[in-house]
Amino acid sequence: MGMPTDIGIVDTLIGFPHRDMRDAYSFITRQTKDRESNEEFTFPAEYMFKNVPEKQMADLDDPISVTLSEMDKWGIELGLIGLGDGQGELAVTRHPDRFIASTSFDPHGGMAAVAKLVRDFETYNVRAATLFPAGIYPQVAINDKKMYPLYAKAVELGIAVFCTAGVPGPRLRMDPQRVELIDEVMYDFPELTFVTRHGCEPWTDLAWKLMLKWPGLHYSTSAFAPKYYPANIVHYANTRGADKIIYGGYFPMGLSLERIMTELPEVPFRDEVWPKFLRGNALRVLGLGR
Repeated sequence: MGMPTDIGIVDTLIGFPHRDMRDAYSFITRQTKDRESNEEFTFPAEYMFKNVPEKQMADLDDPISVTLSEMDKWGIELGLIGLGDGQGELAVTRHPDRFIASTSFDPHGGMAAVAKLVRDFETYNVRAATLFPAGIYPQVAINDKKMYPLYAKAVELGIAVFCTAGVPGPRLRMDPQRVELIDEVMYDFPELTFVTRHGCEPWTDLAWKLMLKWPGLHYSTSAFAPKYYPANIVHYANTRGADKIIYGGYFPMGLSLERIMTELPEVPFRDEVWPKFLRGNALRVLGLGR
């Protein structure tokens, strides 16, 4: 059968084109030291991607409509988007049937950051909190105790944490995102729903082993073109991990939906894995009864 075409896909990483990409990614480039990142790239991981969609979308009048149009074209029913730049707030307010809110967490903010998380949860029905440990300034490791107020509140609110893990694409120190650090977090918060982003490379074997160990640990395919999905992650999905692997895209940051959806049918998932990968696992993790 292969990849089904009649499933309303849930994309756990989608966004809107920025009018000023350098400004949008300045939270990353304030840490980078190399000339290309600071002077040439408009997207901090640009060396890894060809034809970055967002670079072709400057000065758009309605970025939300651009993303909605792409979602409609490629069969994406729901998209998990971030709050904080105004577009996310507008999108979930105007289109609550298409967009799911996530909010970032600054571990340096202490209880004020926890209070912000609660406000966003109450105001925008946030279903996930996001972390980029290598991109926080100064960096904070996945298992640093500054992260623990977030993990505790996420369990209390019943929301997932989506966290970048593995070597970061931008030229930042990788230490805060070592996959082994997740083990301590899951040990201390066994009720936590934790979803890795951006591949976990080069520690994908460790990632699937930890998913076997911890019921609440999941893996999303964000920022990877489907032809580069790690083979051991696909194998895990096809064997014991059908409930653990979740589709995530990367539009418009690094990948077009056209490229993702053109390559996706070639991924050798078993027939029974596809509905969970494209939709079911995301709905369960995000606590959406659809």
